[in-house]
Amino acid sequence: MSMSRSQSSQRSGVMNSASDGQKRRSIIAEDHEWSLALVPLLTTLCLQHIIKHFEEKPILHELQPSFKTYVLQRLPASLPLTITANLISDESYWKRCCEARWGLADISTYDNSWKQMFFERHLQSIIELFIPDTTDTKTVLDVLPLCQNYVKQLRVSQLLPPIKEPSRFDEDDGSESASDMGSDGPSMDHFDFRMLLDKLPNLKELSVVYCVKGCGMNFEWNLFEFTFRDCESLAKALNSCKTLQVFRIHRSKVDDEKCCVIVNHLLDHPSLQELDFSHNHISDRGARAIAKLLNRSQLKTLIVCNNQIRGAGAQALAHALAKNNTLTSLNLRLNRIADEGGQALAQALIKNKTLVNLHLGGNNMTEPAAVALSQALVENCALKSLNLCNNRLGADGGKVLEEGMTHNCTLVECDIRLTDVDQDSEYSICQALHANQIKTKHNHDPSAKV
Repeated sequence: MSMSRSQSSQRSGVMNSASDGQKRRSIIAEDHEWSLALVPLLTTLCLQHIIKHFEEKPILHELQPSFKTYVLQRLPASLPLTITANLISDESYWKRCCEARWGLADISTYDNSWKQMFFERHLQSIIELFIPDTTDTKTVLDVLPLCQNYVKQLRVSQLLPPIKEPSRFDEDDGSESASDMGSDGPSMDHFDFRMLLDKLPNLKELSVVYCVKGCGMNFEWNLFEFTFRDCESLAKALNSCKTLQVFRIHRSKVDDEKCCVIVNHLLDHPSLQELDFSHNHISDRGARAIAKLLNRSQLKTLIVCNNQIRGAGAQALAHALAKNNTLTSLNLRLNRIADEGGQALAQALIKNKTLVNLHLGGNNMTEPAAVALSQALVENCALKSLNLCNNRLGADGGKVLEEGMTHNCTLVECDIRLTDVDQDSEYSICQALHANQIKTKHNHDPSAKV
């Protein structure tokens, strides 16, 4: 049968459309967001495998720099220190570790190093939570090989005493059992620094407070006790740390006897530059021991504020100061040196050529001390800062200080608040200080406008 022209045309159109449909045929994925571009590169898969199994097989230094950066940015901060301590030096990794553990932090006091901050605070927390005869010493000894190269300063704000066990003895045992128990005490009263300091070859600064923070209703005086046994062990540890430059012990009830023990172990120390005994119970005998240290060390800063040093102790310090040629800062604030001590220190200033800062605030000094200090200002050409606040110098004392300032050309700071000095003398002293400040600025920068 012959096919009509219209039928033939229709059939041809169907075949052509079927042919076009075959050309346009495609597979529709079940995931409408799927794309070939989302398939990870083989390199990325390998790096992710390294990250996932880093604890079992740490691979880092063998990687190219870009791959190494990729891995470091994704390593978890919870990796064991036995793996990361001496392997990873990247600061961004240690920043993540610090922030994960302590939140936001300021690294300016840690030489701007996140790694140094992490290990110093990590070791600090171990020491602060260490309980003698309870905590295994391995917790300290095991971490030392990991952190010893990165710890430069330790600021220990608490030290825990041994756990106090209740007395247990029967009435039938009598006093014999009680005496037996009394002789069986803890091996140490607080953390023993002898196991630590000589193993930190880069340690420069140590600050210690023998107290317990946040004791609350469990307060007992023994929580704030720096025992003689503690003192002996600490002193021996300090002596063994030849790199130590700064030592501070605050609010620890350091008395004369303990002060003498510490000082005797610091005599002729090769690197100690700053010693801080603030807020303790040191009186004249301890001050005499410190005076002995002044000329058998390289001390530049001595702080013994808020202690119980009187005139005799200040005289001993003054005698040493007159011969000393290294000390640049002396802080005796809140002691009891009175006029006797103030006059002795003033006489030392006439001979001393290195002291720059002297703080004698709150020492019960009156007009005689002001007269001696005024005479010292006439002859001394090294002192730049003198603090006499909260003494009873009076109007006459202010006038003699004013007279001394007219002959002085180096002092640029002088605090005479709460000294009963009249306004005219205070104004004249301020004018003299301002003139010295201008001279000092001009000496440092001759091009500066006066």
